[in-house]
Amino acid sequence: MQISEVRVKLVDNRSEKLQAFCTITFDDDFVVRDIKIIEGTHGPFVAMPSRKLTDRCQKCGTKNHLRAKYCNECGSRLSPNRARPDGRGRARLHTDISHPINPRCRRFIEQSILEAFYAELEKSKSPDYVAPDIDEFDDFEDYPEPPPLEREAS
Repeated sequence: MQISEVRVKLVDNRSEKLQAFCTITFDDDFVVRDIKIIEGTHGPFVAMPSRKLTDRCQKCGTKNHLRAKYCNECGSRLSPNRARPDGRGRARLHTDISHPINPRCRRFIEQSILEAFYAELEKSKSPDYVAPDIDEFDDFEDYPEPPPLEREAS
């Protein structure tokens, strides 16, 4: 697996913990967007794309975010302690959408992203700096049509 491209967009107000958003491309074939670079107590770290966890209302069955106090559908009061604790005992409110599955891959991705982040920070010091549009990718029409997938006979 090769990282073909890393795009970093610095946030306007870097006095907050969120420092930048990142998009990474693997093997010129697969893109992961909405990776965050966050300022931690020991320097910046990479947070993979995530989504809020939900559970269902006991009364009507509608999905609600774990921090919701009332059901979005029926208005019933929801239990405040619905989130399961993580390994540190804190409420687990989000889950990764995509992430590396071993430490070697995590280090490889984090190192590539942080190198691109520091390079973008240096570029941003220039008076003629223009922030990149990280969601601007080539049109799919530019790529040749792939051959049809072969299916095994059942």
